[in-house]
Amino acid sequence: MPPVRQGTEAAADFVVVANRLPVHPDRGPSGEVRWQRSPGGLVSALEPILRSRRGAWVGWPGSTGPVGAALPQQGIGLAAVPLDEEEHRDYYEGFSNATLWPLFHDAVVPPVYDQRWWHSYERVNRRFAEHTAARAAPGATVWVQDYQLMLVPDLIRRLRPDVRIGFFLHIPFPPAELLLQLPWRTELVAGLLGADLVGFQLPGGANNFLLLAERLGCGRAERGPAGPGVLGTLRLPGRTVRVGAFPISIDTADFETLAGSAPVRQQARQIRDRLGADRRILLGVDRLDYTKGIDHRLRAYEELLAEGRVTARDTVLVQVATPSRERVAHYRAERALIEARVGRINGAYGEIGRAPVHYLHTTVDRVALAALYRAADVMLVTPLRDGMNLVAKEFVAARPDLGGALVLSEFAGAAAELAEARLVNPHHLAALKDAVAAALAQDPAEGRRRMAALRRRVRERDVDHWARSFLRALHGVRPEDGADPDGARRHPVSA
Repeated sequence: MPPVRQGTEAAADFVVVANRLPVHPDRGPSGEVRWQRSPGGLVSALEPILRSRRGAWVGWPGSTGPVGAALPQQGIGLAAVPLDEEEHRDYYEGFSNATLWPLFHDAVVPPVYDQRWWHSYERVNRRFAEHTAARAAPGATVWVQDYQLMLVPDLIRRLRPDVRIGFFLHIPFPPAELLLQLPWRTELVAGLLGADLVGFQLPGGANNFLLLAERLGCGRAERGPAGPGVLGTLRLPGRTVRVGAFPISIDTADFETLAGSAPVRQQARQIRDRLGADRRILLGVDRLDYTKGIDHRLRAYEELLAEGRVTARDTVLVQVATPSRERVAHYRAERALIEARVGRINGAYGEIGRAPVHYLHTTVDRVALAALYRAADVMLVTPLRDGMNLVAKEFVAARPDLGGALVLSEFAGAAAELAEARLVNPHHLAALKDAVAAALAQDPAEGRRRMAALRRRVRERDVDHWARSFLRALHGVRPEDGADPDGARRHPVSA
């Protein structure tokens, strides 16, 4: 999405509302702001719909204060929601990522309940709703994304009762007993019930939401299929809210093409040469987040080294830990913990020229990432809790050679679809060690069988399938009807 002159703010038939815009600011050598397209499956999946239906994307541009430069408009209207430094601290770093994030991930670390943060969350959600209401055409479809904006559906409905509203939660939705801790639990559920369809990654999240809403007296739950992906409904005065599960995925074809390109193949060969052609490569790729289980896998590898089941001569663990939310205390503590363990492992078990752990605290571009996937013998995806985890699916898409093994946490949403991976409880250290050892020693024929089955699943259910399924359910269209989601125009997402 190259920078072009900002267009007029025309009304949009399809509006995506997310915490971030699909572009981010990048300062040139002379200080000028240039907008770059952001990577990610969500942008790839929704861009064709936005282009074909007078679409708009409402989101924060990624920096506090004034936007500072005209936003690019290339067939998509971009509406920037400004945040000042205090709002970014309290709404985003505070309530979103120090209250909701840990609470929704099974309280892996204790959530913080701060009244000031809550008021900021309310205020920013209202601003998002107002920007959305101003951009939506009469009868438009509005799709709100994720935990930072859980009040937005109801706020939009109050401003624009004519639009159709969907909400999708990308992270897990926890059991009611856990979420009842939240002082503002009723307000949050009421916010989501402004939507016509509330979508989750897995049936468990949808059922947790139905139970919580009924327990709080927010509606009468009726369980049972009510269309593809829809697992139940909540009866409210004068309207019905559908609740369902729609597992997100990746742009499989695009990632397969990238992984098969000459630059990726060349980089993969170089990685293996640099690390030692005779060594087996274990790989972890994660945001540096306490939910990702990085320390658990490092502990498992450390014990395998201590027991002599692997050595620095025959194996190496490459851990990419992308910087994340570094102003939040729990994230700073997690980084210190991980980096201290990496140092201990390399000091105790390394040899000259052969460090057992190669640790990269940096952002890796897509070419380098695909090359790492192709070079790896074992992919370690061991979160303590994860809504889906698309790294597991990217690894599978990157292996047309049917090589490599996937060790996958039972607590990643992807485990529900990728049953042929080596599923493991990352809290059970002995089981995690055995899963890693089994993956390293797996029979090549068994490995090819497992990977072929995984690849079929990832191809069948890609990000295009996810977007199409959700929008059909939002508009009450069955796949066999052959109609588009709004009942008027053919849906632009490919079949």
